[in-house]
Amino acid sequence: MLRDIRKQYDYSALNEDEAKKNPFDQFEIWLNTALNSEEQEPTAMILSTVNRLLQPHSRLVLLKDFNPDGFVFYTNYDGNKAKEMAGNNQVHLLFFWQSLERQVRISGDVEKVPDAVSDSYFQSRPLDSRIGAWVSEQSAEIPSAKYLDDRFTFFQKKFGDQVPRPPHWGGYLVRPVTFEFWQGRPNRLHDRLLYSKTKGGDWKITRLAP
Repeated sequence: MLRDIRKQYDYSALNEDEAKKNPFDQFEIWLNTALNSEEQEPTAMILSTVNRLLQPHSRLVLLKDFNPDGFVFYTNYDGNKAKEMAGNNQVHLLFFWQSLERQVRISGDVEKVPDAVSDSYFQSRPLDSRIGAWVSEQSAEIPSAKYLDDRFTFFQKKFGDQVPRPPHWGGYLVRPVTFEFWQGRPNRLHDRLLYSKTKGGDWKITRLAP
């Protein structure tokens, strides 16, 4: 029975004395731990957006850069999530590292990265991934899987190994406003530290009840 599934969280703890004052520093520590752990997709994050009817939508994307400005991922500019971000630039990110009993929730504002940044990253991708960016008309209805295979063959012949970045594909930067670090603890008394950005640009740390 689902109701009988139980797990005791006892991997670690998170307290104010040990937590970094800057959430970017704290995230970097946790990300590096995840990268060196048994997590299969340590850079996977759930991106949540809201459409014009205020309906939320979530999907997994991959973190491709992390710097003092925020979190960068890449996608199709014509897909549903891109349209939703164009209408409402407030988004939410969620990282979950199961083996570490940790999650990080991030709210912030999203914007496109400069074309030069997207160009540089695109050329670092494997050849087939670059071709695939031309193939998929993301979120559009298609007749069959064969339709994608045929388009892949078409663009493969068209570009060879010199594949330019499609104008409908590129990166987004999420600039955080809040971070919440969650560490599983015994008896469901989990640690939750919320970092909120102040008007002065500093970060205020608050402990939340689990």
